[in-house]
Amino acid sequence: MNDTPGWASPGSAPSGDQEAGVPRPSEPVDDSGPAGNRSSTQPPAGQWSPQWSPPSGSTPGPGTPPPYPGWGVPPQGPGWGRPPAAAKPGVIPLRPLGVGEILDGAVSTMRAHWRTVLGLTLAVSVVAQVAILLVQRYLLPEPPSIDRNATGSEALRQATDSLRSSLLNSAPPLLISMLATIFTTAVLTVVISRSVLGRPVTLSDAWAEAKPRLLPLVGLTLLLAVMAAAIMTAGILPGFLIGDTAGVGLAFIGLLAAGGVFLWLMVRFCLASPALMLERQSIAASMRRSAKLVRGAWWRTFGVLALTWLLTLIVTLVIGIPFGIIAMAVDDGGLSAFLTDGATSFGWPFLIVSAIGDVVIATITYPLSAGVMALLYVDQRIRREALDLDLARAAGLPGYDDRS
Repeated sequence: MNDTPGWASPGSAPSGDQEAGVPRPSEPVDDSGPAGNRSSTQPPAGQWSPQWSPPSGSTPGPGTPPPYPGWGVPPQGPGWGRPPAAAKPGVIPLRPLGVGEILDGAVSTMRAHWRTVLGLTLAVSVVAQVAILLVQRYLLPEPPSIDRNATGSEALRQATDSLRSSLLNSAPPLLISMLATIFTTAVLTVVISRSVLGRPVTLSDAWAEAKPRLLPLVGLTLLLAVMAAAIMTAGILPGFLIGDTAGVGLAFIGLLAAGGVFLWLMVRFCLASPALMLERQSIAASMRRSAKLVRGAWWRTFGVLALTWLLTLIVTLVIGIPFGIIAMAVDDGGLSAFLTDGATSFGWPFLIVSAIGDVVIATITYPLSAGVMALLYVDQRIRREALDLDLARAAGLPGYDDRS
């Protein structure tokens, strides 16, 4: 084992059923039978007591002390009766993590490696927002006009055209944001894997480790996006093909069903990205790996991801609303133009101020999301595969010898 992202090699501890190479707890002592494995000088099971009693036949007087100091006195001292604290070479203790510890580990990584983390996310988000700004201003087509007085099939056709236009207009910015997220996730996963071990890492080191896995990560992300699009299309397409009021209702029901399937699959495969990066797995193997790690912990994983999404939403609102107000204020007539002509009518002042707000939001939320995903992966492997022992060895902690 070493301190590179390969420390999470799946061969060291496969999940699910314990297999070869997985550290097993020591076998319990067999005390069945007349004597079992006990020493003949040991008292019978369940009859030993730390309290001192006088010898048979003697009657101690009041206040007679025990023959040895400390007999009959409950053990004292800090930590008595509690397990020893887990080793913590880096940002998390090496034991199963609570939800708060996962979030704290992500934030602690940002603090411990702030130059690397913030430098990367700031640079990537600036490039992404500039590209999105140019696309929105020059490449997106005008939205179709809508007759507010239309009814029946004409209103349905216009709604369909508007939905199609919105999807097409959102595709380029979404693609740019996805590529930015892939890049930051790849590099930040390496940073987090080092921070768990308490190792220093520079941006160049993290990029050198992440670069070979970048294309497989792009393929994994695109595959998951295609799966999501196929599921949602299969849910709403029958309703759109019918095309009347019953079709609208069927499309809504299909949308709800497809949304449930989509959510289940996204949680099931949420750990595929860390598995692909840290275990150097293929796309298909990383998806199987994620499904195996999430099995039996779907609701807990969903809860952590939902809490992370909520925190991200709060950060987005706290930062985005003030920047939106400022953008409206500096763009003369921007609000009235938006209400009449749509988003493409905004001027440069509005777009630039909004882009600055988006850069600030992305700089904060990218590391948080990547950190939670990576630490969720580590937590599940600790719970299922005793990865904490391997991490302690890789961190060089005393008392953890390498396996022979």
